[in-house]
Amino acid sequence: MNKIMFNDSFGLTKAVKTGDKTMTRRIAYDFRKHTSHMVFRSVLLPSGSITYMDGKVQVLDELPKPRYKVGEVVAVAQSYKDLLGEEYLPTSIENEIIALVEADSKGISNKMFVRADLMPLRIKMINYRVERLQDISDEDCLKEGITSFKNKYGVDVYSIGNGSCFSTAKLAFAALIDKTCGKGTWESNPYVHVYEFEKNK
Repeated sequence: MNKIMFNDSFGLTKAVKTGDKTMTRRIAYDFRKHTSHMVFRSVLLPSGSITYMDGKVQVLDELPKPRYKVGEVVAVAQSYKDLLGEEYLPTSIENEIIALVEADSKGISNKMFVRADLMPLRIKMINYRVERLQDISDEDCLKEGITSFKNKYGVDVYSIGNGSCFSTAKLAFAALIDKTCGKGTWESNPYVHVYEFEKNK
């Protein structure tokens, strides 16, 4: 079983649990790693290849395949320490996690090293597409875990989960993606794998 990680510093795992996050974008093709930063006329071909101008050079490259498939059930990674703090955890899973903690497993605090089969939170991929990062809609920003509320003046405000607030959903998402994927990610406008999911029942 595949597993997927969400950033806890911005409450994204929690948002998946509550059903407030139902989409995720994963960088598929980052121009910053392949070009001189002078990218224009980018086109995604029906074959799955990408063609664009890098300065005066025409580039043809392959878009990496998506990691997850529609219909696939994926485990949401959580550290063993966090799992033991859950109110409800099946006894069989709890016992295995306790044994791993006692054995000083790397997964105690680092969810990169946890076993997928021990993760109780799972999601099912229900839709997939490829798009440029900046093509995200306001509606999809909210599905990505951006929260909205009205301030004391009755104005809509958008938050990324660490207390930072913005005037639009896109500004909030741009800040979030730069925090989670590195400064300049939004501006570079990479191609992204877009996954829509639901909690697996």
